[in-house]
This record gives sequence, C-alpha cells and structure tokens, in this order.
Amino acid sequence: MSNADELLRIEGIRKTFPGVVALDGVDFDLRRGEVHVLLGENGAGKSTLIKMLSGAYTPDAGRILADGREVRIGGAQDSERLGIATIYQEFNLVPDLTVAENIFLGRQPRRFGMIDRKRMEADAEVLLARVGVDVSPRARVRELGIARLQMVEIAKALSLDARVLIMDEPTAVLTSEEVDRLFAIVRRLRAEGVGIVFITHHLEEIAALGDRVTVIRDGRSVGQVPASTPEDELVRLMVGRSIEQQYPRERPETGTALLKVEGLTRDGVFHDVSFEVRAGEVVGIAGLVGAGRTEVARAVFGADPYDAGSVRVGDVPLRRHDVNAAMAAGIGLVPEDRKGQGLVLDASVEENLGLVTLRSATRAGLVDLKRQREAAARIAGQLGVRMAGLGQHVRTLSGGNQQKVVIGKWLLADTRVLILDEPTRGIDVGAKVEIYQLVNELTAQGAAVLMISSDLPEVLGMSDRVLVMAQGRIAGELAAGDATQDAVMALAVSTPAGSTNHSNGTEAPGGH
Repeated sequence: MSNADELLRIEGIRKTFPGVVALDGVDFDLRRGEVHVLLGENGAGKSTLIKMLSGAYTPDAGRILADGREVRIGGAQDSERLGIATIYQEFNLVPDLTVAENIFLGRQPRRFGMIDRKRMEADAEVLLARVGVDVSPRARVRELGIARLQMVEIAKALSLDARVLIMDEPTAVLTSEEVDRLFAIVRRLRAEGVGIVFITHHLEEIAALGDRVTVIRDGRSVGQVPASTPEDELVRLMVGRSIEQQYPRERPETGTALLKVEGLTRDGVFHDVSFEVRAGEVVGIAGLVGAGRTEVARAVFGADPYDAGSVRVGDVPLRRHDVNAAMAAGIGLVPEDRKGQGLVLDASVEENLGLVTLRSATRAGLVDLKRQREAAARIAGQLGVRMAGLGQHVRTLSGGNQQKVVIGKWLLADTRVLILDEPTRGIDVGAKVEIYQLVNELTAQGAAVLMISSDLPEVLGMSDRVLVMAQGRIAGELAAGDATQDAVMALAVSTPAGSTNHSNGTEAPGGH
C-alpha cells in the first residue's frame, strides 16, 4: 500500500470523561477503497472513536492524520471539510422536510438569491440513483421506511463529496433483503474509492463485506486482522477470553407442562396454534418475518386479543387479553422492542427493575422503597448489570445491560414462564453469552422459557425443541437433535396443512 492510498490515520488517541477512560492509546487507519470493520463489545469505545472523527469530541492526547497531514477536528464543519461523513443508528434527518431538502440542508443551490428547487431536486435525483434507491426527491422523509431513510443518509453523505463514510450498526433494523441491497451499495462505493468504516455486531457480515478488522476492547485497540479471520478468533479478541461454546445450553431434566396453548387463533394473523413448554425447558419459535411469531407471544401474554383457543399456566386457564392475569399467573414477556415496550428509558435502573413488583410492594398506598431497593440491588448484582449505580438512567446503559434490566424485572417477580422475543438483537457477543447463561439459570430453577429469534444459530443452539411457524400456523416441531438450519428453513417456507395464505396485509407489519 502506498501512502497515497491512506485516507485517515489515528495514532495513540486518548479520551477521558469524569471517572472514565473511554479510549486509551487507540490506533486505526483507513485506506481508499476499503471496508474497515471496527469491532468491539458495547462500551468498548467504538462510539467515542467515531465521535472524534465526526467532530463531536476532541481527543485529550494522540493525533489524527488525513492524507498524511495532522488535522484538528473541532466540530462537524471540520469533519465535512475533510470529506468525513457519519451515518448514526439514530438518523439525522428532518421528518417534515422533503428528501431533497434533507440531502442539501443548509447547502441548498440558489438562483437570484432564491432556493433553486428544480436544480436541488435534479441533483438529489442523481444522488439517489447513485445509491440505487427508488424514491422521489419530493417525498417527505416521514413517509419513508428505515431502509430508505438509510439510503437518503448515504445520498446526503455523497452530496458532501465524502471520501470517508462511517456507518454505525447500519444493518441492525434491516431485513435480509434490505441488508443485501445495502451491501451492494457499500461495495459500489468501495469500488469508487470511498473508504468505509463499518461498525457491526453481526460477525457473519464481516467476511461478507469487510477487508480488515480493528478490534477495540476496554478502550484500547487490541488487534488488526483480516476480515477472513474465523469468528472464534474475533470473539476471543473482543471479550479477552475464549468462548468455547457460543451457545452454552445446559439441558436440565424437564418437569410438568407450565405453559399450555391450545388452538390459539386470531383471524387473519395466526390459526390453530397449539404447543406446551415444560418446566426446565427452552422452546424456540423460528420462522420468517410475517409468520406470526410475535403476535402469538403477545396473545399468550394477554397484550393482544385472540378469537379462539386457550392459554393455561399449569392447570389454570387465563382470561384472554388480560396482561394482569398473565402476570399474576407467572408469565413474563421480554418484548422485541426493549426501548419502546420493555423499559421506561428516563427512569432509573432501580425504578425499572421494580416495575413488575410495584403493586405487591405497596401497602396501604405506600411503596416499601427500602425493600424494593434491596431487591433491585440484589438482582442487578446477580445479573452483573454494568452501571454507575441504581440511580443511573436506563437510557444511558449499553444494549446488553438494558436487556439485563428488562429480564431482571421479571426475575424479581418470580416469573415461572418467560417469553423472550428477539432476546439478543443488537447485543454484542459477550453480552449474548451472559444472556444465554441467564436462560440456563432460569431453566435450572424450574422455569419454562419460550424464545422467539430470527437468529437461527441462536434458536438451534439454545432450544430443547424448535417450533417452526409459517403463514400463521405451526408448520412443524423439531427435537434439538433433528433441528438443523436446512430442516428449519424447509418448514419455514412450506405451506402448512390447512393453510390459506393470509399474508395479505392483515398481519401487523414487521410481525414475526
């Protein structure tokens, strides 16, 4: 590699915040026409590093070089001038403006002192075609789905003549088809000479897209390796220890059926769904997006209504569409959208852990705060929640620690049946293993776990039995020994007996 190919170099970067060393001697470089993956657990320092490059933070020590010259990035304008564009997970777009207005915000072309809307829309059309997205430059941003919003962000970056594109978890909320389209665009940009910093938790994406990988652990760069490096080695670099078994399922003896679902039907969504989960057992539910998995889970929990069938905990039938009855019977739900449905983000760790037990801790209208605090401290310690203290706002925790809090509130309530919907989505490898160990502890204590996941290796690795849903029905059941990726996918794309294809828009969008 000649020096002319090097777009960016970071040497010995250090950044501290009160009481925390976020980065300590980090080295990183980016070449023209490459995808350089930045890998590390939540809290490793990846976000701090990219905020240095986008001008949000300035380093306490070390230096940044662009095209071989030392530069100071004191704000977003410096970053833009150097051709660095960052696409964060939370998009930086104005919902009420059009696509073209967002792309050229603050830089609108003018004619006779007025915004030249015709030229702006024509220029936006060229950029949108370059990223291969079929969207009108006159469309309002609020009308677009996640994948298109991302493409608009990329078009905006290209409008700035970005030579360095930083993408923070760009595939976290995309379908597999949308991921394929995004990868095609990234490859096209790489071929055009753009240098791309790509942050992901999905290890399988690294070999598919990356050229090199820099691993950050505890604020330090601990290794730079080719993207073809085996996943086991990447995991070892990330967490500082070898994970011999990524899915450490311990299979205790199972007991009596704790959850019994019979003939559960909701017209147009799912039909005649029957299964049971025994004490000490993990039952996984696999299937394609739109198969009805999440809808069944929400119906079992009482969050959504159903038209026919029954749900029992032990031998006790539950009233339909009654969350309080389900909770009283010992059912807990860790929802797919932990931020929107599982947590009160601006409340503390302590308050979130006590949400389910608040009623039982109340006597004569007064909450036993001392008892609640002691219980919260015990469960947070047991789960290893990394936090400054029980008073820390949940919003400021990493994804893995937020998920531990969601699960922890159900542990405090002595939940007998725990439903986990996408339990490790957006969580790094180290935190995933901690969640799996927690599932093992629950089943060892006699709880029953129903786990929905789109991560097929996770379903296969952690389930004692796998139910596969297709078109709103149970297409088949596989014992752990018979459950392979091929066997699951064959059922997932099948047409179950008695099924009529009802994926005609009546199913909730994005439903699993």
